Amino acid sequence: MPLAQQHWVIYDTDPGVDDAMALYYALASPQIKVLGITTVFGNVTVAQATTNALYLTHLTGQPQHGAIPIAQGAAAPLAKHTEAPPDYIHGKDGLGNQPSRSTNPTPRAPETRSAAQFIVDMARRYPGQITLVPVGPLTNIALALQLEPLLPKLVKNVVLMGGTVTEPGNVSPVAEANIWNDPHAADQVFTAGFALTMVGLDATHKMLLPVTLFEQVAQAHKHPATDALLHAVRFYANFYGSRFVHQSGFEGCFGHDVLAFVYLTHPQFFTTETGPIRVVTEGIAQGQTVLQRQAFMQYPQAGWGASMPVSSACMTLDAAAAKEALETALLGPWL
Repeated sequence: MPLAQQHWVIYDTDPGVDDAMALYYALASPQIKVLGITTVFGNVTVAQATTNALYLTHLTGQPQHGAIPIAQGAAAPLAKHTEAPPDYIHGKDGLGNQPSRSTNPTPRAPETRSAAQFIVDMARRYPGQITLVPVGPLTNIALALQLEPLLPKLVKNVVLMGGTVTEPGNVSPVAEANIWNDPHAADQVFTAGFALTMVGLDATHKMLLPVTLFEQVAQAHKHPATDALLHAVRFYANFYGSRFVHQSGFEGCFGHDVLAFVYLTHPQFFTTETGPIRVVTEGIAQGQTVLQRQAFMQYPQAGWGASMPVSSACMTLDAAAAKEALETALLGPWL
């Protein structure tokens, strides 16, 4: 596929099992060219996130994947305290405690420049052509904004996984984990003026992925990359099966992060609402994403109004179509 027809992407990630799903979907999709990967704290420490990004790209055995630049980013939020990584969800290594890492070393080092600098440099090099796909805390994007306030005009758009409008949160009744991990950074990103789409829990909680899908992919490819993904997904699915009543009897998991890329390749699978989005930065509702859903209202509360940038929030999902797109991509000839 000609590059002009592809989405040129910088993937900002904290791998993370669903981050790994998302990475492999992106690498398997002809519509996507991953120009770089930037790492951030969240599901794991930033050092582990970088190790995982190097590991996952190296594991594919494809020279073009092994050559993707990887830049390490923020180790902590801008203002709030750092939360402990949720190793009971993703494993101590973030990928379900992989048993084969010692036999699959990663022979290269990450970029010497920071994630924020990498984002700015690439945006200046390819103005108007890059989509940022952050699926962890938004700290790297906020730091890039500090380096280059014109970043919203230099990138094509931002498609992020995070937040929620009406769906209950997963770290509090109202907050989703990525936004909660750095609410100050998130509010800066939402109000900076990016062409931005939020793929949050309103959409991601509508798609459950069975472990059998990843078993099918591993059986079809018989490859270390799909074996590692299957191992990680089994660990992840065990968490969901043990914690969520509605998961009882179903061996599977949510695919949160991968849906940011599915939105990029198949936006028709989603419905959206538009309006300014703000983030609560303090108190019991810290990390809540608030969408102004009535554009005609003139609120006396400061922080809203006509000057606020308008974003899109995904509200519904054709889960069957999204699952089919993921399955088709992962079963394709990308390894």
